Amino acid sequence: MKWNPWLAQMARGVGNLHAVLFRAFGGTPLLGRNVLVLTTRGRRSGDEHSTALFYVEDGGKLYVVASFGGSDTPPGWYRNLLKTPEVGVETASARGRYRARSLAPADAAPIWPKLLALWPAYADYQKRTTRTIPVVELAPLSA
Repeated sequence: MKWNPWLAQMARGVGNLHAVLFRAFGGTPLLGRNVLVLTTRGRRSGDEHSTALFYVEDGGKLYVVASFGGSDTPPGWYRNLLKTPEVGVETASARGRYRARSLAPADAAPIWPKLLALWPAYADYQKRTTRTIPVVELAPLSA
C-alpha cells in the first residue's frame, strides 16, 4: 500500500508526540507499558530522531516492528538504523545504548506471536503491503 504523503507525515507526527508524552510523563498511559522511545541518527541529516514504538522483551533483548501502518515504504527510523545501527532506547524503567539488527524472517518467527499479542493490527499491516515487515532486535551494548 502506498501512503498519501500527508498521511505519512501525520503518522510521523503522532510517533513524535508519543515520544514527547513518554518523556514528560515517564511512559505513555494512552498506549500502555510496552512502549519505548527509540532514538536513531538521521541517515542524511545526522540529527537525532526519536519515536515511540511498541516492544516486547525476550531474553534481555527488545523487539520492535518496522510496520509504518502497512505502507510499502519502511519507516524513516528503520532506514536510519540500517545506516547507523547503534541507537538509544528509553523504556519506563531503563535507558541505554543498543545495537539494532533486522531479523531474517526465520529468526523473527518465534517473536512474531508475542508482537501480535501486544498489537494484533500488525497482521493487518502485513496484508496491506508486499514487503515483509521487519522485526528489529535491540541488543544492549556492553558497558
